[in-house]
Amino acid sequence: MTVCPVPDLADVLGAGQRIAPYLRPTPLYRYPALDAMTGAQLRVKHENHQPTGAFKVRGGVNLVSQLGAEERRRGVIAASTGNHGQSVAYAAGLFGVRAVICMPERANPVKVESVRALGAEVVFHGRDFDEAREHCEQQAARHRYRYIHSGNEPALIAGVATYALEILQARPDTEVIVVPVGGGSGAAGACVVARAVRSSVEVIGVQSAAAPAAYRSWQAGALVEDATGTFAEGLATRTAFELPQRILRELLDDFVLVSEDALKAATRLMIEKTRNLVEPAGAAALAAVLGTPGRFAGRKVAIICSGGNISPAQLTGLWPHEPA
Repeated sequence: MTVCPVPDLADVLGAGQRIAPYLRPTPLYRYPALDAMTGAQLRVKHENHQPTGAFKVRGGVNLVSQLGAEERRRGVIAASTGNHGQSVAYAAGLFGVRAVICMPERANPVKVESVRALGAEVVFHGRDFDEAREHCEQQAARHRYRYIHSGNEPALIAGVATYALEILQARPDTEVIVVPVGGGSGAAGACVVARAVRSSVEVIGVQSAAAPAAYRSWQAGALVEDATGTFAEGLATRTAFELPQRILRELLDDFVLVSEDALKAATRLMIEKTRNLVEPAGAAALAAVLGTPGRFAGRKVAIICSGGNISPAQLTGLWPHEPA
């Protein structure tokens, strides 16, 4: 098995130059209501403002922009519950590359529609991300597509890491960055940047207790599998990924789990207090801060709103007893 190299700050700076013609820096906003609720000096990094509604597009553009002519001719394939697929589809469209995205049979319909609208072919397979991923890998080998793994890709991590660089450029006094974790590319990228730019910055990962594979792998120091019972599909991976885990084991300061109830409450609060559409994974960082308020009291904290691609069913389910 090929061991992927760990991206460094030079890779992140290069990624920033590659994505700049296509993606603008996202806002970093402060909301007094969230400050009052958390006791922190809280800023929200709005990756839900990306053209695909999620942070992963940074990595997709960085990676696809560097493909060689032969890889572009063959086309690319990826497995995704939605946001990684949108990232690859968006980037493939920019550079005239065919894209195939394998998604679970019950994938978020908002994300499915977006992937198709971006020009990619959607193939449904399996009950969860990992079954779709296994099918994707088979198709990649059969048709010689360039397979874009959602975690074990240095160019993806370098690309998504640019959001952390934007945070520290805009607010160099930031003390803590709290990041949702599914496969872990976002948290790994934040770790790479924080350690290179300002080593005192804490990076904390957050995952659902109903889908804790990355958390348990980080604790065990080895890749393990676990359930994917969360309603936040952006956090639902049955197994951890080698490259992000290697980075997280070395650089991540802490990793916490939040309950499904905490995720739902945080999603409601993010929508109500920031006036933004936020998907459940995008509210995980707020859930973590709300769950341990004393830890963050008075501190300058950036939380990553990783995405805003919430489905109508998820949205109405957050307020089941409210009149229309």
